[in-house]
Amino acid sequence: MRKAIVVFTGLLVLALTTPAMAHFQMVFTPESALEKAKTIELKLVFTHPFEAGHTMDMGQPEEFFVVRKGKKKDILNTLKPITWTSLTNSGAAYETSYKLRGMGDNVFCLVPAPYHEEEEGCYIQQITKSFVNKGGVPSGWEAPLGLPTEIVPLNKPYNLFAGSTFSGIVLGDGKPVAGVEIEIEYIAALPDMKANKPGPVVAQPASSALVAITDENGV
Repeated sequence: MRKAIVVFTGLLVLALTTPAMAHFQMVFTPESALEKAKTIELKLVFTHPFEAGHTMDMGQPEEFFVVRKGKKKDILNTLKPITWTSLTNSGAAYETSYKLRGMGDNVFCLVPAPYHEEEEGCYIQQITKSFVNKGGVPSGWEAPLGLPTEIVPLNKPYNLFAGSTFSGIVLGDGKPVAGVEIEIEYIAALPDMKANKPGPVVAQPASSALVAITDENGV
């Protein structure tokens, strides 16, 4: 997982309905485990990562911050608007850079503007967390951030490999939520950070998003 950031997206649905999702709010940076401190680049894109396809316009985010060792830092004002070009269209997105300092985990969190899902007749807000570690020292990857909805990992998210197992707990208002449908989608084309577009499609291991259901403990 050293070459691909781990992204967890929680859905806050602002209506009494259950949506069928295919697009994901991404907070992407090429590496999730760094040995030395450096400035990293991040792209915030609302797109279909499995298909490297249709990209939706992002509105002005409500929040963007990073948490390290329990301390929250607001970095919303560092975001710069960009145009992201997918294989089928272009859409409004954002980018920023962040200088990592010290050892440990950095959890980036994006609270985007809600968007209207016409097919479902509701507004949806995809709250996204991404994890970047420096120096291999864990310092809070397993801690909830107190978001309205979030996935809290039960496995160190930047230390996974093919064949290993990942699990997490879905929280709603800080409490485990049972019976929630979770979609898991592979990033088939890693973003081209300079060109603001997907790179070559490298693999598509499934025909669509994988689906899992949380158990009675929200796992």
